[in-house]
Amino acid sequence: MTTIGRKEVAERISAAKELGDISESGEYEDAKNSQAILEGRIREIKSILSRATIIEEETSHANGEVQMGSSVTVRVKYHGEEQEEVETWTLVGSSEASPIKGRISNESPIGSAILGKKPGAELSIETPSGVMHVTILKVN
Repeated sequence: MTTIGRKEVAERISAAKELGDISESGEYEDAKNSQAILEGRIREIKSILSRATIIEEETSHANGEVQMGSSVTVRVKYHGEEQEEVETWTLVGSSEASPIKGRISNESPIGSAILGKKPGAELSIETPSGVMHVTILKVN
């Protein structure tokens, strides 16, 4: 983005300027919008990288507690429902979260509740969709 992306956008802006009056040029306006989007994304990625922490896999699960990067098998029962489900979640940062894929953010109500817990812990977690009862079965 900082090398090729910026160069391509600069070339688009230059080409649009060569077409004449930029005050009425849709191509120039589009190129400037692309530049703004690109620069915003570059700032966002730089910010994420400046706060990133490397988690060493061999030490992250040594104490058996749920930590960033842990794969956690849980038994879940939703409030008001009879049936329990066994699910496996991976605890990740917010930028990697994808609940559909079982990747939950450490900043979410569920992620923050299970962080630091060990197998056997029983939790009642308040979520936007209601109370969820969780028992931690296994931490990898």
